Amino acid sequence: MRNQTKKIITFVPYGEYYYQKALRAFRQDRLEEARKSFERALERMPENADVLLNYSALLMEEGKYEIAYEHLAKAHALDPEGEDIVFYLAEVHAHLGLLTDAKRYAEHYIALAPDGPLAEESLEIIDFAEQEHIHTEEDDWFSGEIYFLQEQARRKMEEGQFEEASQLFERIVADYPQFLAASNNLALTYFYAGRVADAKAILRDVLKQEQGNIHALCNFAVIYYYEKEVFELEKSIRLLLKIKPIELEHRYKLGATLALIGEHEAGYNWLRLLQRGGFEGDVSFYFWLSHSAYFSGRTKQAQLAYNQLVQLDPSKEGMEPWKERMTKNLNAYEDNIDMLIHKVQNPYRSERLFGYFLLLKSIYRKERSILELMTFDKLSEVEKLYYGLIDQQFELYERKELDYFSRSIEVADALYEKYAPLKKEGIHLLQMWFALCDVAYDQQYLFKNPNAIAAATDYMFQSSRHSHITKKGIAEEYGIAPATLTKYVNELIEFLPIF
Repeated sequence: MRNQTKKIITFVPYGEYYYQKALRAFRQDRLEEARKSFERALERMPENADVLLNYSALLMEEGKYEIAYEHLAKAHALDPEGEDIVFYLAEVHAHLGLLTDAKRYAEHYIALAPDGPLAEESLEIIDFAEQEHIHTEEDDWFSGEIYFLQEQARRKMEEGQFEEASQLFERIVADYPQFLAASNNLALTYFYAGRVADAKAILRDVLKQEQGNIHALCNFAVIYYYEKEVFELEKSIRLLLKIKPIELEHRYKLGATLALIGEHEAGYNWLRLLQRGGFEGDVSFYFWLSHSAYFSGRTKQAQLAYNQLVQLDPSKEGMEPWKERMTKNLNAYEDNIDMLIHKVQNPYRSERLFGYFLLLKSIYRKERSILELMTFDKLSEVEKLYYGLIDQQFELYERKELDYFSRSIEVADALYEKYAPLKKEGIHLLQMWFALCDVAYDQQYLFKNPNAIAAATDYMFQSSRHSHITKKGIAEEYGIAPATLTKYVNELIEFLPIF
């Protein structure tokens, strides 16, 4: 019997296959399946105007008009005279309220196909645009191009692509300097990219053009808040609390900003006022409404608002803005920004060391403005090691000759773990530890047994305040022998500051 070689034929789907599959699913209202097939078709035929057009129709069906426009614009570039493409461009602009462009595209369709199947709908768009123009004044320079460029830039911002976003906003600002919304967004993009000075310069320019521009005033407050510019922030807050905007967009911006910077009561009042007036908020609106409600003591309203958020975005379920903060005591000293700033600027090194350690444990650890208070060149050698810890410059202390420093941090960590979140007692204990530690550093102490040193520190602190504290009890708590505790108590006594 003769051997027969079997041929294996591999089926590799091509673009047209996915395109036809997408069309069938779309006609049968299986939108999720249609979307996936359109996307696969576009991967294989990225410059096919028909695929781009029909995918845009699907996106419009789902209400994703900005993304639909981007695909229609590509299709239009490939086929400028495509009648259906021109009509859908008219329709997408009409849906977004960009009636000047909607009318222009509808008129172009009539010119291309006066008896076409979509001629009647095109005439309806033209008639609607003309009727609306009687009642509203649309800025001549505010075109659909600007709108879609801005939406594209906003998406880049949300994705963290700040360089790409800033380039798009810069393009809009250069071509349309009067369009202050783009300038405000450019300022925020600069800020998120770390270009704080550039962001402030843009906002100052906006306020020169329009002194009471609410978005610029709010954006300044946000920058002051994150940069911990306390005095400037206080001035901004006083000003924002006096503003009484009329436009819904301005009320939304003001309420969300006040909620973000900690003015929860005022923020809640503005956002709740919008909700009572029938304002249809987005995910961001309900986030700040729930946030401000919770932190102004309205837990029931907070949960109701968050439930509405989850209806809009089910992926946010279980991610309430207050849940992370509930795990920590809101009155913890390590999260008191004023105390942190006071400590790191204290004239006594022991207090500064304490401040650096608190910053390591604080929600403000990543706040660059606090690090900037610590002028590196003016720090002592041991302070530079703390700076390296805070700024995660691990090469500063991960060397064998600096093991003593790592062990000193282990002592502070052990004490912190026992007393966290810090109240007055924990603060006083750690103040005593860093007073001892400061002298110990100067005397080149090696901190050879961090756990025992922590126990000795705790015993010295507690026994000076409570008569019932015994060496045996503290030694058992830390898992060491009383003799070991006594040894390290005697060593630490040598480091007590002499006043």
